[in-house]
Amino acid sequence: MFGGTGNDVLRIMFSLSFLIRFIAAANLLAQIPIIDSLALYPNEERATGSLDDFIAFEGPVALQGVLNNIGSAGSLVAGAASGLVVASPSKTDPDYFYTWTRDSALTFKALIDAFIAGNSSLQSEIENYVFAQAQLQTVSNPSGSLSDGAGLGEPKFEADGSAFTGAWGRPQRDGPALRATALVAYSRWLLSNGGTTTVTSVTWPLIANDLSYVGQYWNETTFDLWEEIDASSFFTTAVQHRALVEGNALATQIGQTCPGCSQAPQILCFLQSYWNGDYILANINENNGRSAKDANTILGSIHTFDPSAGCDDSTFQPCSDKALANHKVTTDSFRSVFAINSGITEGSAVAVGRYPEDVYQGGNPWYLSNLAAAEQLYDALYQWNQIGSLTVTATSLAFFQDFSASVTAGTYASSSSTYTTLTSAIKTYADGYMSIVQQYTPSTGSLAEQYSKSDGSPLSAIDLTWSYAAFLTAVAARNGQVPSSWGESSANTVPSSCSGTSAQGTYTTPSATAPLPPCTTVTSVAVTFNVAETTNAGESILVAGSISQLGDWNTGSAIALSAGDYQNGYPRWYVTVSLPAGTAFQYKYLTMESDGSTTFEDDPNRSFTVPEGCAAEVELHDTYQ
Repeated sequence: MFGGTGNDVLRIMFSLSFLIRFIAAANLLAQIPIIDSLALYPNEERATGSLDDFIAFEGPVALQGVLNNIGSAGSLVAGAASGLVVASPSKTDPDYFYTWTRDSALTFKALIDAFIAGNSSLQSEIENYVFAQAQLQTVSNPSGSLSDGAGLGEPKFEADGSAFTGAWGRPQRDGPALRATALVAYSRWLLSNGGTTTVTSVTWPLIANDLSYVGQYWNETTFDLWEEIDASSFFTTAVQHRALVEGNALATQIGQTCPGCSQAPQILCFLQSYWNGDYILANINENNGRSAKDANTILGSIHTFDPSAGCDDSTFQPCSDKALANHKVTTDSFRSVFAINSGITEGSAVAVGRYPEDVYQGGNPWYLSNLAAAEQLYDALYQWNQIGSLTVTATSLAFFQDFSASVTAGTYASSSSTYTTLTSAIKTYADGYMSIVQQYTPSTGSLAEQYSKSDGSPLSAIDLTWSYAAFLTAVAARNGQVPSSWGESSANTVPSSCSGTSAQGTYTTPSATAPLPPCTTVTSVAVTFNVAETTNAGESILVAGSISQLGDWNTGSAIALSAGDYQNGYPRWYVTVSLPAGTAFQYKYLTMESDGSTTFEDDPNRSFTVPEGCAAEVELHDTYQ
């Protein structure tokens, strides 16, 4: 066996059509209706219609599905403490009525990104999450306590916030890293919106504890995100590296220090151990007879995606050679495993599970695995568009040949026919994974944990929070709405030599109180209008609306948008207009021809209300009607 702890771990291993016809994610999340809780009925009809129609319907359902599972107001989780995310309302076969640090952090990272994109109604939930995590950090549990940080590795707690004391796969070392990432994202927003005091006194102490934990314990084994294998996990190592990089940047910004963040280069060095020459090994330092082909690796790639990064192999960015080769190997491994995949050829989307040898609940496809497979491809498309080219190498050749059998190694500019052929086919392929989700989603839109490998009927835990959150992030990626950079470009150089070091952590009791200290209320907001529309030479896009700042519907006073970020894959037109907070208005885009004539887009008028509060900036993401 390769098992080991502490420095032994590292020493042992080193010896071995994109556009969607509905409002984009930011607007969708900002303007959803409140809907009733959704029950899962195994025999109910499945979702039908086009993929775009399904996404437009499922988006509000997914967001409400998340909110229904957050205490204390969540309609499906009575008894859960405020700010705690319950994995599922299911209490028997399986019992998921607990709060997991990992699942909660991934869920709230999605909500924080939606909040930053414009859904101001989510801030109270985010603040409740901050307060709840401050309490959880102090709860002594079977993994330990806060005094030496060991308790931060406890994977789950009771829904009321007390310790879970039953037998479990512990510790799980991804949770602190993911929580730090979520809170760093919110802290950055606070710093830009008058909340510096809140960051230094409330969120930073929480983040600092988690970063200390990562720096101290990264080189020890952990149970993986499926809670089954005590080893070294690709997903855990990848998110740990990201957390230390962005945590250190935040510390510098606010005049703090992060001693544990010094471990980031060595974690990056260790991360290279998971590549076996053909695909990413999900777990190492163990010998359980599995192939180590696992959706763990795709999830690791999307949760360390940096929109400002290149196709860097060292961090396994979504468009990197290694991540693409791994995507093919991992998804192909399920083609012969599930009956519902019968007859589907390589290069076409299939139902994806956790790993091909899985037997949990019978070993079935998972909704979140399919959504992750789609999201990695959407992220890759975004990166290629930003770079302006894609490169095929010997490592990624098999992946690309699924979409063009004659393609050869080389770099293809975005202006080339090969680039267009490949990216168009990969977009269709990514949509195929979304269509699989549509095919096996009940007509109510409720998402369980799994669906049957035989007939596609929903199985296991009902209304799984992670399934809903995965849908939201996949749709955002599909629409080109990406999170902020975490600094990958400054932290992707692998050291020439690696060592199993660690940094002794220091831990302090968080002082978060509910509610969080108020931020500075703004009177005007910079509203950025983004619209995706393919135009011809000489054409331009404008925006007009019902308020004076948008010309009072007068086309002669309409505001011209810029094509400065226009790309083949995302034909973005944009402009930023300062508007008074609280202003409600209607607006429409229009096309201006080279002769000055204008034509409004189709009805109906769009509506928006500028948020009131602390947000100094907000973005609208639209697709031309």
